[in-house]
Amino acid sequence: MKQKKSTDLELYLRLLTYVKPYLRIFLVAMLAMATLALTSPAIAALFKNITEGVFQHAEIDLMTRVVFPIILVFFVVAVSSYISRYALAWIADRLVMDLRVEMFSRLLSVSCADLNRHTASSLISKFTFDVTQLKEAGTNVITTLSRDTLSIIGLVAWMAYIDWLMTLLAIVAGPFILFVLLVLRLRLRRMSRLVQDSMADLHHVLDETIAGHRIIKIFAAGEQEAERFRQQANANRRFIMKFVAASAASTPAINIITAVVLAAIVYAAAAHAAADNITVAEFNSFFAALLMLLSPLRRLSRINEDLQRGLAASESVFTFIDQEAEADAGEVSVGRLAGSIEIHDLSFAYGEETGPVLQNISLTVKPGQSVAVIGPSGSGKTSLVNLIPRFYEQASGKIRVDGYDIRDLSLARLRENIALVSQDVVLYNDTVFNNIAYGSNRTATAEQVRDAARQADALAFIEALENGFDTVVGNDGSRLSGGQRQRIALARALLKDAPILILDEAMAALDTESERSIQRTLDSIRQDRTCIIIAHRLTTIENADHIFVLDNGRLVESGTHCQLIAQGGVYSRLYDDSENGIIAS
Repeated sequence: MKQKKSTDLELYLRLLTYVKPYLRIFLVAMLAMATLALTSPAIAALFKNITEGVFQHAEIDLMTRVVFPIILVFFVVAVSSYISRYALAWIADRLVMDLRVEMFSRLLSVSCADLNRHTASSLISKFTFDVTQLKEAGTNVITTLSRDTLSIIGLVAWMAYIDWLMTLLAIVAGPFILFVLLVLRLRLRRMSRLVQDSMADLHHVLDETIAGHRIIKIFAAGEQEAERFRQQANANRRFIMKFVAASAASTPAINIITAVVLAAIVYAAAAHAAADNITVAEFNSFFAALLMLLSPLRRLSRINEDLQRGLAASESVFTFIDQEAEADAGEVSVGRLAGSIEIHDLSFAYGEETGPVLQNISLTVKPGQSVAVIGPSGSGKTSLVNLIPRFYEQASGKIRVDGYDIRDLSLARLRENIALVSQDVVLYNDTVFNNIAYGSNRTATAEQVRDAARQADALAFIEALENGFDTVVGNDGSRLSGGQRQRIALARALLKDAPILILDEAMAALDTESERSIQRTLDSIRQDRTCIIIAHRLTTIENADHIFVLDNGRLVESGTHCQLIAQGGVYSRLYDDSENGIIAS
């Protein structure tokens, strides 16, 4: 469902809801800013006292009228400035942290299909770049609006007290400045979006280069990748400069307007002075207030830059947060399942623009059976097993586990009963022990972890590592071989002791001896669990209780190894190819 586009006000008000938990600290910051703002007219008033005390009435007590007030005012400025800046910085960092935590929670809860719509680099950009842009809109904008608006009100009030006509001339500049800001608003927002998109593209190139550095080296593609990165970096630079150009245009325009108004005020002040309607001290104080007025006006003119950048980032962040969580309408809560699986007339496609991946699949797996799903590359084997834990939702048909439609089971209970080892092994930059005792396994004892490693034929190589189970495996297991990574992943799955075990090319990187050892382990444990095996070496699944053969998304054959060989069909051909060294994947 397409999300409704939020207005600027809705985006900003929603952003402010993240400040609400820290309201007390925010009020302290606002009080400090209000105090800081009130010091501006106080400083302007001091200029009147200084002129009168130093140049006009030497007999006035300078310590009481000038020196002590100056020290007091600037002490108040220092304290209130520190409190407001520190408090707002604290709130801003908490806002960023809270948004990142909420985004990460959403990342964990969205479906695989929704997650596949984002590249890894675009997601990283949202977490690292987009969300930090919200600091400007969430706190700097508030700071500028509250502090500088109060300063302007105070200064204008003091100027009006001295001479209302000259103050009226100063106020004339307001509508012209507002017009300039409105003209630049749309371009700033558009450029800010383009900066965010180009940053995501830059992250994408960097991510691909790091992941594929071996391929880049072996195919001598260094210059090609360097040029690709340069083009993306240059695109990012161009959009940033366009944003800067639009933002920088506001300052000269406002300065010109200010200069014209300032000249008119000086002319009016000279006329008033000639008519003795204003004293030298009042003129100095008025002009000091006018000059002090320029700084908050300039900051207010630049607030649009921070605001538009922050609102564009808000759109990106809130669009991600507003994604629907994975569908979980199941209300049936069960304990440990027996592991029977029934699939009836199942069809599936990854999207409307692509054709069906699976069509009218029907099969049955009994509890404790060890079954294999094989077929040529692209036949739908992995897609089929991905539907059992509901990583994706079937387009039509039914999948039942122990007689329950998997859509009627809660996701948590369904997945508690399934362990998975995929061909793309995922390990974390942590110890071997923590990679095995991961997630629902994290309460396992050391002996249970050792036993799972033994079953996965991993204990010998783990104990041979420098720090044994306490060895850090590196980013994605980079300090281990492919076979070692797969055995650790298998140990993690065996430690879970789920009634359904899915092995999706889980032994692809193992040598023949390790594969036979693990096969013996599977033979010994399959009485207590249902095993679904996808393998590219068909000699490893000869002893499976049942073999299902897929081709072009359809179930074309099923039976035991001997039955399928006797049929002389797809399986027989794939088995002959496997025997001859041709891998069936």
